[in-house]
Amino acid sequence: MKTTTDLQRRKLLKYTAIGIAGAATYPSWAKATNGFVRINSPSADFLPDVEIELTMNTADVPILSGNKTHVWKVTGKVIKGAANVLDNNEGTYLAPTLRLKTGQKLRLILNNNLPAQSILHWHGLHVPANMDGNPMYAINHGETYIYEFEILNRAGTYFYHAHTHSVTARQVYSGLAGLFIVSDDQEQSLNLPNGDQDVALVIQDRSFDGQNQLVYSAHMMQRMQGFLGEQILVNGRPDFVLPVATRAYRLRLLNGSNSRIYKLAWDDGTPLTVIGVDGGLLEKPEQHAYVMLAPGQRLELWMDFSERAIGSELTLHSLQFDVAAHGGMGMMGGRGRGMMGGGMGGGMRGGGMMSVSTLPSGSDYPILKIRVAKKEQGNHTLPKVLTPITALRIKDAANADNPKTIALSMQHMSALLNGRSYKMDDIQPDEMIPVNSLQLIEFDNGFDGGGMHGMMNMPHPMHLHGEQFQIVKREVNARSGDSYASVASGLIQNGWQDTVLVMPGEKVTILKPFNDFKGLFMYHCHNLEHEDMGMMRDFLIK
Repeated sequence: MKTTTDLQRRKLLKYTAIGIAGAATYPSWAKATNGFVRINSPSADFLPDVEIELTMNTADVPILSGNKTHVWKVTGKVIKGAANVLDNNEGTYLAPTLRLKTGQKLRLILNNNLPAQSILHWHGLHVPANMDGNPMYAINHGETYIYEFEILNRAGTYFYHAHTHSVTARQVYSGLAGLFIVSDDQEQSLNLPNGDQDVALVIQDRSFDGQNQLVYSAHMMQRMQGFLGEQILVNGRPDFVLPVATRAYRLRLLNGSNSRIYKLAWDDGTPLTVIGVDGGLLEKPEQHAYVMLAPGQRLELWMDFSERAIGSELTLHSLQFDVAAHGGMGMMGGRGRGMMGGGMGGGMRGGGMMSVSTLPSGSDYPILKIRVAKKEQGNHTLPKVLTPITALRIKDAANADNPKTIALSMQHMSALLNGRSYKMDDIQPDEMIPVNSLQLIEFDNGFDGGGMHGMMNMPHPMHLHGEQFQIVKREVNARSGDSYASVASGLIQNGWQDTVLVMPGEKVTILKPFNDFKGLFMYHCHNLEHEDMGMMRDFLIK
């Protein structure tokens, strides 16, 4: 029996424009040896350097003291390649951390053993359209999807997560997200901290009931503001403490929250030294009193503990910022208990009337604590120059004189892009882009005065699938000046990025390459509740 998703896949073949290679991946329905039904088959002419099998399943993991928490968990095993390319993050809900090198060819075999459809998106990676995790490729329980692609990205901190139409927020919240770290020769030549001194920190917020089960509210108010949990978790743990030695560290930060925006700063006023963003290292280090980190964004920090006393502590906080800059919704306080419980979301439960988090966005709260635990000599010094980055030029854009404007709006209980909601088969003329072109794109979040009313005044972290982009400029209207000032100096402008925070009253202009691959590539708000409400569209690269 063909499911709705199967019919959508076939209907959308006219849009994917992936030619013979794409057709070869379409349903073979052959039985895999592990008992799962393959949606596509391995390519005979693709010879992987690394092959990994990933299985999505339900699990019970210890998060809080007492009862274990029911989650959705990805586990992996290495079929071909070094064992250290995969860390299953056992004992947490985090999906495996994958570590690959630029130029490696990777085959990923994804098995769905969940009680619902799902698919994984490789956030920030430059891969073919049919390997990107578009929702049209979602697989059912008992099915397998095979990804095959070469790692074309430069070294950087990337990640992957569920990208299933209308339920991405629930599925990511349940545990379907993990890190994908890429290295290359140029980065390794810098002698940056490595091994135990290279630490990935996934920051998320969650809410729990009295039995330690995840609580998720899908009430309309929570959807409009984005879900805000009541407790901060780092690497799947509450009250996270990182023991360090007296030497330099490389800290890789991912905002893996559904909607929460962080304004990060050290509690003793030490500047944050930023060495990398979404798409890898910057040209040179930057120092900021604080940095903004929106959902889907990554930052890499250099931190030297060599002069700190044994036993001393340092806390990373999210500082207060003007709540008007984060919209009027979601600042009302109250106990966050959802009206919708159970369902498909990893055993999530709720009860009572809807309200918002007791940990409001825009307030001041701790994220994690660092404790200097031992004396140790290190030989790392912060390079003055990190990596060369070629600046993109407006004059090289195919539409240099006619920027592609994408208006962000929330109205009539809808989240829209250019007044449109997401549909799987609704490519418009202005969403068609020539392959191997550079495009000038503007995200307009009420810069001209539209959408700047009352509770619809919200920021949007905009993510574009495919290649990384560069920020050209930010413009903010006079009405947003005071609130914008509370976040402005923490917005990182430089480097290669794939997600940009667009504040209310702001217009952000970017240059985005669309090279190598034809087909559908998504653009959407990475506030996952907004995405699920329809604030997502497809570009068709022809």
